[in-house]
Amino acid sequence: MAGEEVVITDRGIPVARLIGVAHAPLLERLVEAGTIARPKVAARPTASGRRRPRATRPLSEVVSEQRR
Repeated sequence: MAGEEVVITDRGIPVARLIGVAHAPLLERLVEAGTIARPKVAARPTASGRRRPRATRPLSEVVSEQRR
């Protein structure tokens, strides 16, 4: 968030670069080119109102079973 850049490498070879959104001039260029658009509403989306599904058993059991 402070504007620091993070470079991700694969065995010492740079493969990706993470920068803060506020420091990404690429986004502004894409907006100006019409490739992407800014959101119409600044607010975050809300939940659908449906109840969340509940697990019938611990997830660790399911994972262990699938690994066998």
